[in-house]
Amino acid sequence: MIVRLAREQDLSGFLGLAAQVEHWFGPMVDDPGFSDAVVEHTRGGRALAAVDRPEPVAARPDGARPPLLGGLLFGSDAPTFHVHWLVVSEQARGRGVGAALMAEVMKRFVTGPGTVEVVTFGADHPGAVTSGARAFYERLGFIPAEATAPGPEGGSRQVYRLTVG
Repeated sequence: MIVRLAREQDLSGFLGLAAQVEHWFGPMVDDPGFSDAVVEHTRGGRALAAVDRPEPVAARPDGARPPLLGGLLFGSDAPTFHVHWLVVSEQARGRGVGAALMAEVMKRFVTGPGTVEVVTFGADHPGAVTSGARAFYERLGFIPAEATAPGPEGGSRQVYRLTVG
């Protein structure tokens, strides 16, 4: 697996990832705002894509691209950095894809001192345990912080924060 900057051709891969988690996050695939956010983050060099192996230089004859193992959208208002969106494909969960995306984002974008914040499921959200998101961020050293506005599907959300030196 490699983690690289996302490319505009990866939009369909990001939409494929989004389709797998809409039941937790609400509609994204048909939301032009989500597609616009992926393109904006990609053009700004703030989107990462995890792929199974290095892709050949030449395009495949059928034009198809291999599916993304994971994707991440990132932002910064230094000294506060924000993971806007991180999703790992269903078939790649538990293989270290999320940790690899986070390691790359920390290496590329985060300078201390500061904090990295992510909004994830509240403890009572059905996706909190099923997705493993809360435990994932806690393993990376994030600390649960304040509750925040519910997600578009109405489920609770909570800020997780990591202090960086």
